[in-house]
Amino acid sequence: MMTSRSHEAASVAPDPAGLFVGGLAAQDFGELGGALADGACLRALLPSGSRQWAGAEAIADRFARWFGDTKDFELIEAASGEVGGRLHLHWRLRLRAERLGSGWFTVEQQAYADTDESGRIARLDLLCTGYRPEGDHD
Repeated sequence: MMTSRSHEAASVAPDPAGLFVGGLAAQDFGELGGALADGACLRALLPSGSRQWAGAEAIADRFARWFGDTKDFELIEAASGEVGGRLHLHWRLRLRAERLGSGWFTVEQQAYADTDESGRIARLDLLCTGYRPEGDHD
């Protein structure tokens, strides 16, 4: 006797923090952008001052500019959690890139995010250390 079952796809909420940081760690800025809502907004406090970008593509392009085109790239630490209903993300990276000069640089960023009804990041408020030169590393 054959039995027929109806299988409905389980609705799984996306993990925007995992997608975002996973894309960053892999230098896959398309994946990083996939964690963002189309109309997402990024407000960033950088060493050079406060800046803003709008749109998932513009934000992903900004991260590609900051963290793409490197000789070496390592995700040292990453964490996510929730603070008062906002998503908290943190990551520390080591990288070498000709555009920065010789040697290794460390960058740490803290971000607080709000998600939209689809679970993607709609607003991202970020604080960045800038590229901090390390001691002699080969």
